[in-house]
Amino acid sequence: MCQHRHGFCHYPGRGLIQLLILRILHEKPSHGYQIMDELERITFKKYIPEPGAAYTMLRRMEEGGLLVSKWEKKESGADRRVYTLTKAGVKALQEGLEMVKKRRQLMDNLVHFYDTHFTEKKKGGEK
Repeated sequence: MCQHRHGFCHYPGRGLIQLLILRILHEKPSHGYQIMDELERITFKKYIPEPGAAYTMLRRMEEGGLLVSKWEKKESGADRRVYTLTKAGVKALQEGLEMVKKRRQLMDNLVHFYDTHFTEKKKGGEK
């Protein structure tokens, strides 16, 4: 469990979770529990969504035009709502991934700064 005092490592923000959902649905249409299981898997169990929060987010994404859903009839068991990306959802995924690439450059720069100033030993002792 993360004990960082600023809370940076608890779980990703809502925008990142939405981006992960778009990524999951880009690979294949899925129902809610499939999406939640995949979120848990791809975040290495660092983010385990509560069903209520996940379905609220899916509804908001659908209202925002990023997803569409339809009911899948099952012969046995409950019917399921299956979510699919829209063209706007694909565009949002692409734009979000471009933003992630830019942020990664920033993060790489910060890691380099950290390595240079806080972990490398200099001649004559630590900095």
